[in-house]
Amino acid sequence: MSPTPAAATSAASAVTALSPLDGRYANRLSALRPLMSEQGLMHRRVQVEVVWFIALSDAGFAEFKPLTPGARTYLLGLVKNFSEADAIAIKEIEKTTNHDVKAVEYWIKSKFEARPELLAVAEFVHFACTSEDINNTSHAVQLKAAREHVLLPAMDAIIGKLREMAHQYADVPLLSRTHGQTATPSTVGKEIANVVVRLAAARQKIAGVQLLAKMNGAVGNYNAHLSAWPDFDWEAFSRKVVETPEPLGLGVSFQPYSIQIEPHDYMAELFDAIARFNTILIDWSRDVWGYISLGYFKQRLKEGEIGSSTMPHKVNPIDFENAEGNLGLANALLRHLAEKLPISRWQRDLTDSTVLRNMGAALGYGQLAYHAMSVGLGKLELNREALDADLDASWEVLAEPIQTVMRRFGVQGAYEKLKEVTRGKTVRAEDLHALIRSLEIPEAEKQRLLALTPASYTGKAAELARRA
Repeated sequence: MSPTPAAATSAASAVTALSPLDGRYANRLSALRPLMSEQGLMHRRVQVEVVWFIALSDAGFAEFKPLTPGARTYLLGLVKNFSEADAIAIKEIEKTTNHDVKAVEYWIKSKFEARPELLAVAEFVHFACTSEDINNTSHAVQLKAAREHVLLPAMDAIIGKLREMAHQYADVPLLSRTHGQTATPSTVGKEIANVVVRLAAARQKIAGVQLLAKMNGAVGNYNAHLSAWPDFDWEAFSRKVVETPEPLGLGVSFQPYSIQIEPHDYMAELFDAIARFNTILIDWSRDVWGYISLGYFKQRLKEGEIGSSTMPHKVNPIDFENAEGNLGLANALLRHLAEKLPISRWQRDLTDSTVLRNMGAALGYGQLAYHAMSVGLGKLELNREALDADLDASWEVLAEPIQTVMRRFGVQGAYEKLKEVTRGKTVRAEDLHALIRSLEIPEAEKQRLLALTPASYTGKAAELARRA
């Protein structure tokens, strides 16, 4: 005897999951799963069908009188109280229909059986709708909830922590490493501030993407709608359903022009924006990995944790490596979604349908990465000794200010003289000081250059870090 869907679900083990999102890392995605899983999609389909049904009852049609308050409360309760058991029941119906949206329609109608008022108007469930009217609106509402309740809060937590670090370490000098070589010093806070500003701009783009939905029939022209009521303003009605805030509407933006499917251009814009945020985090993951390698940051130890099966001393930057890896997976999916979804043959093909089922995976890998990044940032401890030692061993970086002052006062061949003294050589403070004393520049400028150290040559870095 094969197990029922409920039994199959409860018997599923994390170690048998094909995806680590539902296996190894399942507990880290508990906030996203109710929104972006198949259950989440079914939930939104029920919501769209119910909202459309209630709106039709208020449209003024003689054949469909306004629903009683009790009926409205009951219908909205189907949405509010939608459960895993309800999703499994819909899947059972789908075994017969072999059509997921039709299964939702039949499930809703099955809930009318003990309610004569609703049973009498049951044919207005899914009235004049194509499946894509339900699906595209459901996807928009799914993405709205995921963006508001999961995505942006996780991004804001990372930006907030980095901003805090940028301000905390605004004055801590850092030896820059352009091309991996010693270079003009900055501060730890300023380098983190660079990341903060980039992430904040990317986050703003994500939040600003308009989420669109259409409710206009099989090929976008309200053909079926007008066959029933030719004189009714179906476009205005659809717009109202789409744009009215939840729970009596869907609370997204209306798409007036479409084929059978909403064109998905907004999805491409959204997924591209998320991928851009992720790419900035990949850049930061690699940088902080390098800073840990240089000893600029230490990592707080966790009791019982092992860094290597054979080298007991190791404290690996695993959180930043985990973040980088999962951000790459997220972007691979996000970019495929962004490139594929706006393409549909003629008025409809099904290639988008199966791809859209992976939106949760694309966002899920990102959520894993944001979690790992937050954990990693929480472990970091600045190592001033390592930072100071590198700066003190890199006096060659002062060749830049010395030759710049020389140029100011017209000293010929300033760049070349400093290049001869410093390029590819170990430079000591006394070597530079001897050169400075020999220069034909005002004495006050000599003294200013003599007082300069690699640690004090940071320009406006601290000010810029505090401003972020």
